[in-house]
Amino acid sequence: MFNFFQKKKEPENLKELLSQFKDLKGDFEKISKELENLKEESKFSVQKVGIVRFNPFKDVGGNQSFSICLLDGNDDGMVVTSLYTKEGNRVYGKPIKAGISEYLLSEEEKEAIEYAKRKKSKFNNCSSTGGGGLGAH
Repeated sequence: MFNFFQKKKEPENLKELLSQFKDLKGDFEKISKELENLKEESKFSVQKVGIVRFNPFKDVGGNQSFSICLLDGNDDGMVVTSLYTKEGNRVYGKPIKAGISEYLLSEEEKEAIEYAKRKKSKFNNCSSTGGGGLGAH
């Protein structure tokens, strides 16, 4: 780890000053490499989220069903849909590769994917079918 706040003695001559600059340059290069590694690794973490709440059956109250899309920096991830009915709850998951699924998608799933692709770690309340959700307007 780096000790940026460690008190060092003040340089007494140009040689000591140049030595401290050399140390700082080495620290800066180490930090730059670490930052690049973190950026590369974070591409595979969930970075984009879109969620849509909806009511698929008008006889069941409330927007208790939802589709949520979780994508990484490459738009790879999944969309999960939960359908709430009087008889129970059904959950479906579909993989997403480069923002596209090879499976047939509902309108709500497509909407959740689009929200996720447009936004990066920001959530806004919205849903095209009523009720609140996380996504983009």
